[in-house]
Amino acid sequence: MTTELSPDALTGLLERARKDYQDLAGRGLSLDLTRGKPAPEQLDLSEDLLSLPGGRHTSADGTDVRNYGGLQGLPELREIFAEVLQVPAGQLLALGNSSLELMHDCIVHALLSVVPGAESRWVDQERIAFLCPVPGYDRHFSLCARFGIDMIPVPMTAEGPDMDVVERLVAENPKVKGIWCVPKYSNPDGVSYSDETVARLASMQTAAPDFRIFWDNAYAAHHLTDQPAEIADLLAACAEAGHEDRAFVFGSTSKITAAGAGVAFFGSSPANIKWLLANNSKRSIGPDKINQLRHVMFLRDADGVRSHMERQRALLQPKFEAVARILAAGLGDTGLARWTDPEGGYFVSLEVADGCAKEVVRRAADAGIVLTPAGATHPYGDDPRDATIRIAPSYPSLAELEQAIEGLTVCVRLVGYEQQAASAG
Repeated sequence: MTTELSPDALTGLLERARKDYQDLAGRGLSLDLTRGKPAPEQLDLSEDLLSLPGGRHTSADGTDVRNYGGLQGLPELREIFAEVLQVPAGQLLALGNSSLELMHDCIVHALLSVVPGAESRWVDQERIAFLCPVPGYDRHFSLCARFGIDMIPVPMTAEGPDMDVVERLVAENPKVKGIWCVPKYSNPDGVSYSDETVARLASMQTAAPDFRIFWDNAYAAHHLTDQPAEIADLLAACAEAGHEDRAFVFGSTSKITAAGAGVAFFGSSPANIKWLLANNSKRSIGPDKINQLRHVMFLRDADGVRSHMERQRALLQPKFEAVARILAAGLGDTGLARWTDPEGGYFVSLEVADGCAKEVVRRAADAGIVLTPAGATHPYGDDPRDATIRIAPSYPSLAELEQAIEGLTVCVRLVGYEQQAASAG
């Protein structure tokens, strides 16, 4: 990735980078690129939700949504998202507002009750482990850390996790109980899993009979181009391979409608659905069906979801284009970094020279630009190469985003040329 420079050229570039950083630090910026939150303008697209369901309080089958019950969620909402999430409506639950909450609950239930196919509760077994494709989603890793689940990093490729590594690990170690997957426009590098990867995940032999794929399809509808990525149907592939209970599918409307008042979904085999409902019945008498009804009325059908996401795309696409343009202008010919150009999702992954990510993030923070901590994309917050930085373009205004990315390129140049100068000296 680095470009060989003469001593004089390196000295000149370092002096320029130091001057640019001094100017950046003097601007008094206060910018935040830490999390992939929808911008206020994106949330405004769902403003009509706040006036719904109006005077209506019955679902399509006559259920009074104001009352208890309906653990599976409204059938009409499950029908809308069955296509989006590639799960038959009869095997899809519509629940609370957070898919992360569902992932948390599934781990807790697996620890404290016997999942279909298991010989005992996870908590009664020796230490268990999850495979963690890296770079990956920090909140997945936080859940493992919370419950003392060991994390085994697996490299990501352009087609998803390195399946040679995955297949070897799950075949030889019965302690490996699961794998985290963000299969479409993955967080943070934007990879969509190939059909071959999905087929291998579904059919691979596992030493643990209760192995589960935590299929976090968070960006199922979040396209940034005219040619949306398509991924294979994992649930169907697992059933065809004779591993019907292997997949836990998660999704939500959190980055579709109102992030704090969306609807989360869980899809799986009939046995897994029965297992989750039995456990959920001990903690809830039913989800917020009023919120589910307002989502039905607002989105209407799967085409309505697609139309709404086109409006989301109109707001997001210029931001991602700005990131690509500014990174190319500031770093394109330096050899100091490379980055992803995602076709969907919420993030751009920036890879700097080994040993530089933490220092880039520190210098950016000192200049008023707050980034996700370096290492957050890896288990235990430890990126062995100290090279990956996650960029979240969605929340700032376009003008603020441009300022932040321009400042980030200054920091990458400063740290990168400092490292080269130290090595040369």
